[in-house]
Amino acid sequence: MTATVRDLILILEAFFPGDLALQQALYLLGVILSLYPLFRLHRNQQRQPPRRARTAWLSSIRDLLVAAFQPEDAEFSIWASGLDRSGEYADYISDDLGGLYRMLSLNPDNLTAPSPPSSFPAPRIILCTTHISCIFCPPGDSNIIPTLRRQEKPQSVWLLDNACRWVEADLLLAHCISCHADYYPDCVTYRDGGNKRRQRLDMAPQYLRISRHGIWADRRIASLQENALNRFHGGWSNFADWINDSTGAWRNLTHRQSQRLFMEHFSRRLLLFHEKDTYFSCGAHPNTHSLSEAVRAAIGVNGGVLGAAMSDGCVDCTHLKRYHSDLIADGVVLGDELNVAGVSPEVNTNEPSLQLPDIPADPAADQLPPPQQQQAPGEGMPRGYTRLTVMDGKTISHRKCALDICEGPLVNYKDGRFCDGHSNLRDVCGIIPCGRPVRQPGALTCDDLLHIDWQRKYDNRFSWMSFPGVQRVIRQQQADGENSGETGPALRIELGALGETPRNQVVYSFRAKTTYCLQTVQWACAYPIGWGKCYRSESSPQVLAILDRIWAEYPESKPSFIAYDDACSLLRHIVTQDSDSTWLLTTKFIVDAWHYIGHRATDILCRLWCNPAPTNGSQPDLILVAQDGNGSTHQTRAFNTETAEQLNSWLSGFEPQLRQMSDVNYDFFVHVLMMIYAERVQKQVEKKDLGLSEEFWAEATGV
Repeated sequence: MTATVRDLILILEAFFPGDLALQQALYLLGVILSLYPLFRLHRNQQRQPPRRARTAWLSSIRDLLVAAFQPEDAEFSIWASGLDRSGEYADYISDDLGGLYRMLSLNPDNLTAPSPPSSFPAPRIILCTTHISCIFCPPGDSNIIPTLRRQEKPQSVWLLDNACRWVEADLLLAHCISCHADYYPDCVTYRDGGNKRRQRLDMAPQYLRISRHGIWADRRIASLQENALNRFHGGWSNFADWINDSTGAWRNLTHRQSQRLFMEHFSRRLLLFHEKDTYFSCGAHPNTHSLSEAVRAAIGVNGGVLGAAMSDGCVDCTHLKRYHSDLIADGVVLGDELNVAGVSPEVNTNEPSLQLPDIPADPAADQLPPPQQQQAPGEGMPRGYTRLTVMDGKTISHRKCALDICEGPLVNYKDGRFCDGHSNLRDVCGIIPCGRPVRQPGALTCDDLLHIDWQRKYDNRFSWMSFPGVQRVIRQQQADGENSGETGPALRIELGALGETPRNQVVYSFRAKTTYCLQTVQWACAYPIGWGKCYRSESSPQVLAILDRIWAEYPESKPSFIAYDDACSLLRHIVTQDSDSTWLLTTKFIVDAWHYIGHRATDILCRLWCNPAPTNGSQPDLILVAQDGNGSTHQTRAFNTETAEQLNSWLSGFEPQLRQMSDVNYDFFVHVLMMIYAERVQKQVEKKDLGLSEEFWAEATGV
């Protein structure tokens, strides 16, 4: 039952002085509603001996009521009599708050139910924990869990509320006298077995602390920040500037506070999304770096897996298994295995006809058995299903150690060159393998004149070029790289030989290197599955290691097909290095349709096993028969093999931010982007009703 207007009139008559202005009475009523969580803590503490009538929680309520009765201007009393009777009325109201809350349709005695959200705007915001009992201590006498006590008197803090206004709020901390755990509005700190303070995050707090010095923000501000990231690719610095410019408040949201808000909000989102929230903990009161590092350690370092993707499926990435007889039934005219559905032979082979040159022998192809046609199941038997994964690399990198062979993160991302393990090389000549000490502190080379001159040329390699000239050279080299099969922007300036060492063999450590690319893996519907980093090149061993890592804990969820621009090289690597690999038993590797056009027709392994849509019927799962507007039937590809390109195109908008990040922030940010993109895809699937039906699973599995 909810309170009515008549109940409100009775409350005003019974609990408020008659000479109090209506506006002030409604203000006070809002304060009383905001104090309801504190009153529940007071009632809960009364359950445990000694059962005091007045607890520290009730004392805090009384003090806050006194503050609410106090006039805003100390020279003028709010009472018509001119007397300050705030203490008297605060005692009167606090002594019978239980009856007042019951008249407001709130039941403070029901301690098992959470505090209901109040639709009444609270004039004074109270920051307090949502817990009423200790979450660590076991039940004691009478099966009562130790209650929480007020740790100290209310503290006045600044809060950025849900309307983007800076307001003063009251912060109250709770404390368990048994295990000495401290309860904050957004987390709980406690002592571990080694007597060190640890922290657990509350996963759905209303307020988040964004500074060590008493600065808080409403969680809905973090939701605004998330929307700005999702829709406008806005980072935490841009978001802080936008808030400050939009509100024009006298107090600004700093970039550090905005970054802390980002980390606090997305730490909880990521832990919930990856189902790591139950057991996650970190050091008490961590700084921003420590918090993001702890979350990264829990969900994935230098890569990640979206566990939800393993059970995800829709009509775009999961199809009923097809057989050779299905193609015949559909009237497919089978042709040469070289062709790709929807692509003419002339385009596919880069030849004017199907007359091929001599095909060289391929030992890897000889180890693979020829593709076998499976017989269709009998009537009423489950048909099975197929799923296709798409993979690609995107040249979004972060800085790492200056040594090519090292994958370690930098100690100093501002102007450092080495990781912690190679920090001793800072005082060694940057020409490798010279090994002599630098000629003076801060120098990059020794006193060898050849080394000094070569390093000077390295520093001045762009001095003669204007910015448009640099852009022109990059465009030309990118075009040359595409023609030669290389990808990624680069600006290669010839520096000349170093003595007798050719220019292309000079090894130096004048600046930090970068990782090579970000490797993304997703279903054909674009739902991300996982990601990893390639450090020196997009080589087959590194790509295979990423795949092994993603499906290490989900071997039963390996896809039927993996589409990759260099799938033939990856398949050749697997066959030659581990012919017993389970990948050869569970998954077929195909080249995506766009890149297959440029592959050599003389590569027998690529022709027979990596064709994305062969027209000879060897892969019926990859071929569908469609009817155009004229009523003509033609073959088409069953899956979209270009979803990786679409995801990478979206990631390009975040490239300027990611390139400037440390390895910890880079990993955290990519985890966030993968989660956001997965949620976007899931919303589209639900909006278009593309989910897999019960009829599909009944036909696919018989269940």
